[in-house]
Order: sequence, then structure tokens, then C-alpha cells
Amino acid sequence: MPGKSTEIRPFGPAAIAAAADLIRAGEPVAVPTETVYGLAADATNARAVARIYEAKGRPSFNPLIVHVPDLAAAEQLGTFDPDARKLAEQHWPGPLTLVVPLAENSPVASLVTAGLPSIALRVPAHPAMRALLESSGRPLAAPSANASGRISPTRAAHVLASLDGQIPLVIDDGQTAHGLESTIIAMTGGAPRLLRPGPVHVPQAAPSGNEKVEAPGMLASHYAPAKPLRLGASDAALGEWLIGFGHVAGDVSLSPSGDLAEAAARLFDLLHEADANACRAIAVAPIPDEGIGRAINDRLARAAAPRQ
Repeated sequence: MPGKSTEIRPFGPAAIAAAADLIRAGEPVAVPTETVYGLAADATNARAVARIYEAKGRPSFNPLIVHVPDLAAAEQLGTFDPDARKLAEQHWPGPLTLVVPLAENSPVASLVTAGLPSIALRVPAHPAMRALLESSGRPLAAPSANASGRISPTRAAHVLASLDGQIPLVIDDGQTAHGLESTIIAMTGGAPRLLRPGPVHVPQAAPSGNEKVEAPGMLASHYAPAKPLRLGASDAALGEWLIGFGHVAGDVSLSPSGDLAEAAARLFDLLHEADANACRAIAVAPIPDEGIGRAINDRLARAAAPRQ
């Protein structure tokens, strides 16, 4: 596949049928979810999963989220205790990923879990991903559809920016609703642990103090633009392009009114815009560390971290 152009098809029955054929043939395809665009492949096919890593250039020790149509399907792959099942019933379908113990005889390829005894599972709400799950009949491993460490894609054009020629197909359904990856909660023993903040807030989940990689998005440098990124900026230094928020106007703004949900939805769009323009570096205004602002700041801190 690498070297050939990537086809974009609008979401609809024909696009889903074509994508399902590719999935069953062991190829990855990009598909919108309610969070970001995902790069989906058959989670039971190790070679198909390897093609995800190949297309993304993703570190092999970073596990992938597996998308399934419902809780019953999830329970075929992972082991849910009563607390995990309750969270699933409360928030699925939706932008919550649960890391649970891997079920005995789970058909998921070990490459998906990076050899860990746990699995990250999500039931998505977006009709395109749900249609692909139904049509392909496979659980779908689906990290964000971008080269590893690059800005996560919230539009089909963002997918092409780093994966054009690496994958056969992108299903286009416009901008994603949330613009941030799913919340990840570990339910692998003891109290729930927050591994990655996101659109769903789970009050009983305390931030994990574990330094080892258990789930996607836990590398120190991640979601990174190619240019240097400075955080907490009230104005732009020479050569910087300022992404504003609230009273800090900037060259563009995540939300002039200070709306954190609007800021979350626009975050990756504006990072892509900044990375594509002629500026030397990027600056971002302070974001309140509350509610979904915590998730925004988590992404920005990873984007600004020294490259590994």
C-alpha cells in the first residue's frame, strides 16, 4: 500500500462496504469517531494490526484501544468486574475507554495489547464507526489516524496530512464532535485509576501514579506539532503564532468567550493550522485546569514535552 494515493470517500453505505472489505482483507482504514479520526484494523489479525503500527510509525510498546459494538462484545475480550460493568453501562456508547484484564482465550492479537495482561476497550457512539463494526464483523483496533506523535486528526484532511499514501481509504464525515481522545480509566484491580483525561469525567477515578505505559497517550512526548510549543503565553514572542483563549486574543482563539468545550473541539484544528503556517514557533494562552480544561492541558503538556 505505501506509495499509492489514499482515497477519500464520504460516509455512507458504499464507503462502509468498501471499508469493511478492506478490514476483512487485513488493511487499515481511517474512520471518524466522536473523539478523533481513528485508524481501524481487525484486532484479531496480527498482520493487520502490524500495518497500523507501520502506517503510524507507532512505538510497539504503546497498546491500542479496541472498539466493539456493545458491552456483550467487550466481555468476550476483557474481564469486567461489577464496577467496570457499571461504568460501561453508564457511559457506553461514548468517549470512555476502560482498561480491564484480558479475558482468557481472547481472540485479540497480542500486538494490540503490547503484550500486557490487560486490554483497552471502548464502545463508540459515532455512526460511521458503529456501521463499520457491524459491516466488518470484527473488533477494531483503532488509534488516532495520524503518524505517531503528530497532532491528532479531527478532519479527513488532517489524516491525509501525515498518512497520505500509507493507507488505502479515509471515510470523511466532517469534523469530529469532541476533538479530544477518549478518557481512559484502568479497572485492573483496586480503585479506578485515571490514565488519560478526556471528555468523560469519572469522579471516583484518581490520577494514576504509575509511570509504565498502560494505555495510549502515555508517552511523555505525544500529540506533538513539528514546531516548538510554548504554553501559558499572554502574548507572542518574535516569530511565534499565538493561539489565544478568553481575554488573550492571539492570532486565532480556541474560544474568545472562554468556553472550554469549544476550546477542546478546536484544539487540534488550530495546532494543525499553526504547524502549517510560516511561523517559527507556536505559543498557547493559559487554559484553566478545570473540567475538560485538564484534558486540554494534558494534551498541550505532551505536545510541548522534549522529543524522545
